[in-house]
Amino acid sequence: MRREVSLQALNTLGCPCVAEQFCTLSRTDEESLRQAVRWLDAQPGGLILGAGSNVVLATARVPAVLHVGLRGIEELTPPPGAPADERLVRAAAGEIWHELVQWTLARRCYGLENLALIPGTVGAAPVQNIGAYGVELADRLAAVEAFDRVSNTTLAMTPADCRFGYRDSIFKQQPGRWLITAVQLRLSARSAPQLDYGNLRQELQASGHAEPSAEQVAQAVCRIRTRKLPDPAVLGNAGSFFKNPVVAPATAASLRQQWPSLPVFPASTTDGSAAVKLPAGWLIEQCGFKGWRQGDAGVHEAHALVLVNYGQASGQDIVALAGQIIASVQATFGVLLEPEPLIVRDA
Repeated sequence: MRREVSLQALNTLGCPCVAEQFCTLSRTDEESLRQAVRWLDAQPGGLILGAGSNVVLATARVPAVLHVGLRGIEELTPPPGAPADERLVRAAAGEIWHELVQWTLARRCYGLENLALIPGTVGAAPVQNIGAYGVELADRLAAVEAFDRVSNTTLAMTPADCRFGYRDSIFKQQPGRWLITAVQLRLSARSAPQLDYGNLRQELQASGHAEPSAEQVAQAVCRIRTRKLPDPAVLGNAGSFFKNPVVAPATAASLRQQWPSLPVFPASTTDGSAAVKLPAGWLIEQCGFKGWRQGDAGVHEAHALVLVNYGQASGQDIVALAGQIIASVQATFGVLLEPEPLIVRDA
């Protein structure tokens, strides 16, 4: 355990913050997990932190941080009755997500290629139910291994247990309760590229890949993401800052009467009700915030959905800018934007 540890390099926005106490979790035996949780429970306001790719530290200090340093990737034996081409991969929570994608492709385990270059760790992936280019983590998940701080036991949680929704899960609904230690993924030895989302197919055709391999899909996704999204190592950011709002079809139809160019996409809901998704970046851009800068907190010039730290912005600065954007979009469109990252504020 260390004291007075800077967290600036442990959040991709690069916001200054200090952990009064800092402990790294590197083992997953039951006793080690219980000890780590007891230590965290003894520090009110303590935080579980991975790579900090989906968090805004809007406070100068946090009492304690349990840093998830669990590592390891392995291929498991699929359960009896599984398809002959199924591949089951287990990855520890501290592994970098993109490195896991590369690991699976190198071993011809396919299914994660559309999720290439998403920042953060494996343990953060189920919290947000990460997704890109028509694929969500929930589509590939076999189980989440997590320590339940309420029952004090380790569970292997099925996709149904995780209550996945659009950028949502039980882990987000019950923050602090779950310590995710590993993820099991159901992949395939047979490549079946999914290309019908956004401009992925056009990107592949432009590079001469009309019938691409999974590796070529991953490379195309990386090229698109690199063009659209800034590298957090160069310009601090937490990826897409807002969820794309899901609204009733009638609401979207009403908005398109005034804004005919408003894009609308199909959306699924947990209760099966009809809904559509509106692109938050488009809404923000119409309100004039694309490229907006307020001190060192800003909106990226190429992608209005990305808030950035130009160097010296605090978490409070980022949250203040986000609040202005939310208010402007609601006043203009009557639509409420919801931040994707966890916002850690002063107690």
